[in-house]
Amino acid sequence: MQFVPDSDETVLARPASFVRLVAGAKKLLRGVADLALPPQCLACDKPVAASGSLCPTCWSRLRLIEKPYCARLGTPSTFDLGAGALSAEAIADPPPFDRCRAVAAHDDIARQLIHGLKYRDRLDLSRWMGRWMLRAGDDLLTDAGIIVPVPLHRRRLWSRRYNQSVLLAKAVATASGRPLAPAALVRIRHTVQQVGLSADQRDRNVRGAFQVPVVAEKIAVAGRRALLVDDVYTTGATVKAATRALLRVGATAVDVLVFARVVRGQL
Repeated sequence: MQFVPDSDETVLARPASFVRLVAGAKKLLRGVADLALPPQCLACDKPVAASGSLCPTCWSRLRLIEKPYCARLGTPSTFDLGAGALSAEAIADPPPFDRCRAVAAHDDIARQLIHGLKYRDRLDLSRWMGRWMLRAGDDLLTDAGIIVPVPLHRRRLWSRRYNQSVLLAKAVATASGRPLAPAALVRIRHTVQQVGLSADQRDRNVRGAFQVPVVAEKIAVAGRRALLVDDVYTTGATVKAATRALLRVGATAVDVLVFARVVRGQL
């Protein structure tokens, strides 16, 4: 028997009772799964009411970045200076990208979630973290023509086995419906890890480290506004170098979306 997928007309013609039956079956299956594997807090593993959530204690310790913030860098501001207001840092040293948004400050719970995804094989975290990023980057996704993850060098990818930025970018692309280009950018130099380096050292370390590789990928980037996805924004050296590589091949503009960023006073 040949399987023929339902058309939109078939789905719309289904009676409400059938729709309720399907919804009830899905709810039942979720309930069975929760009984077998009770939902746990993403950060501390304590029992929670629903999958993909934090317990009240961990939620209270997650420093979400909400408005008001710098329209360019996404850094939180004490005072609301109105739409489009820029921080002193963005005015004094404008980045090559247009806008940056982050879910939370890079401390405590946010750092714990990132480390779980990045170093402890908690690949399941990318799905939930990506959903938070979708909310934080709503204004960026509206304009995004293509989603590009910050790549790892092949040597580091071989040792780590996966790129956390690709996982986050996939989650954001799936939830938003925006096209994902996981191979649009490559890291052509094996740089040392940025942890422990000063801002100047970070800039020198990643300068010229990225490239849009082949003609097909250049065509995919050229003429589009790119959304660059990474896990953490520290000094911005990595995403600035990646942004310049995308702009060199004709991206109309680049925005940046990360799960967490270092805020003033953390460096």
